[in-house]
Amino acid sequence: MIEVPGGTFTMGSERFYPEEAPCQTVRVDPFLIDEAPVTNSQFARFVAATEYVTVAEIAPDPADYPGMLPEMGQPGSAVFRKTTTPVDTSDPMQWWSFEFGADWRHPLGIGSSLDGLDDHPVVHVAYSDAEAYAKWAGKCLPTEAEWEFAARGGLEGAEYAWGDMLTPGGKPLANYWQGLFPFANTLEDGWERTSPVRTYPPNGYGLFDMIGNVWEWTSDWFAPRASAGQNRSCCTPSNPRGPSRAASFDPQSPARIPRKVLKGGSHLCAANYCQRYRPAARHPESLDTSTSHIGFRCIKRAPKAR
Repeated sequence: MIEVPGGTFTMGSERFYPEEAPCQTVRVDPFLIDEAPVTNSQFARFVAATEYVTVAEIAPDPADYPGMLPEMGQPGSAVFRKTTTPVDTSDPMQWWSFEFGADWRHPLGIGSSLDGLDDHPVVHVAYSDAEAYAKWAGKCLPTEAEWEFAARGGLEGAEYAWGDMLTPGGKPLANYWQGLFPFANTLEDGWERTSPVRTYPPNGYGLFDMIGNVWEWTSDWFAPRASAGQNRSCCTPSNPRGPSRAASFDPQSPARIPRKVLKGGSHLCAANYCQRYRPAARHPESLDTSTSHIGFRCIKRAPKAR
């Protein structure tokens, strides 16, 4: 783990997506954070020690999903499949499919394996899976503010984890999609899907893969900042937390499943779609969801003085 000094910084951005605004000055205390996302080999040790079973390995309960078709009552997870032609990017179902048998051991579904992927980030982990690993490791999941402060690496206000240019010198510094998403990946970074952790240079705090590769779970509930009452104020919040669980439900969705904040973007973020390979970027994800592009890392906070 790497020690992050804590301090005051400007959280959010007003240049990209509305859910990142407004910017706000906040302060976080020092903490320790995993140098890189949790890998398949690390997660395998956790499972071997605890016999833990992930959400993706358990058949969904029809009682939790009213109207679920009987044939969907099988274990599985969401897998990205590249399209062969340009598609309507407003419809994620063009490239996401729920695949039976997809889980952390089988990242591309039945017949796939972790061969050669020991040092890649573990994927197909729902929020409760990440939380269970963190508890076993004697750690916890970061808040959104802690995660963003760590991702910035000491650079105040920079758009990316390394500065204000996406590709300084013309070279990708993170694993994200080059070309036109979701059908034409030019692979300038060398990776079609996830990459081994520590493939790219660390940020100013010595942290790897804070941007791209896989989205990472945080412990905060999601809501647009303005609607959550997180507007500018005269005071600097200390160790801020997100909104309430009740505020995290998607008002446009009939499913009443609360959502957490994801940070960092993934290997599927592209210039023409989801420019979220930035510290300020944030995305809502339902607690029960696991996919082939979501992972996590853990932190440790200093004990509170008595």
